[in-house]
Amino acid sequence: MNNNNIEKENISFQPKKVFLFSGHMIDNKSRKDIRFPEYKSKIAGEKILKVLEELGANEEDLALTQGACGADILFTEACQLLDVKVIWLQPFDEITFLEKSVKPCASTWQKRYARCREKLYKNIHSLPQDNETTNPYEYCNRWLLSTALAYGNNKVSFITLWDGKDADRPGGTGHMYKEVQDKVANIIWIHTDEL
Repeated sequence: MNNNNIEKENISFQPKKVFLFSGHMIDNKSRKDIRFPEYKSKIAGEKILKVLEELGANEEDLALTQGACGADILFTEACQLLDVKVIWLQPFDEITFLEKSVKPCASTWQKRYARCREKLYKNIHSLPQDNETTNPYEYCNRWLLSTALAYGNNKVSFITLWDGKDADRPGGTGHMYKEVQDKVANIIWIHTDEL
């Protein structure tokens, strides 16, 4: 599904505020440098919830993220707790996304993903895999951003759970941060080193 379709599909619902989110996956056991270990997930979830509460998040608002294990799911859980409508836009079909971005984490994250999925505002939207020249993660970041901005720049807050370093691979949280810097005025950065 392309950007225009997702934007048109949701035009009937005009959110008061739009929360765009990007954050780190939980570190898997093979990761050498610690970035977002499992033991930080509880406090990270609490910080995300606090940020949303401070922004007055409620049922009149919309949230956009991918749904990967770790920060995306913590953000989704916090939004759903506050009755914010959540949409997941993913860089692959859901089966591939699960293999790449959910199953590498502990099985508890797969269960949390499933619970969040049941409460999504709309079905999951996946990028069509017809452009081999574009990195799907980078493209998905831009897709998330353009979808958020379609509701009006003045409505958008970007929330990120990030260590401040360049991504391990193209299209990570660092890439999203760079994409939003000159396009979104309200940026809230939860630094993983400070958890």
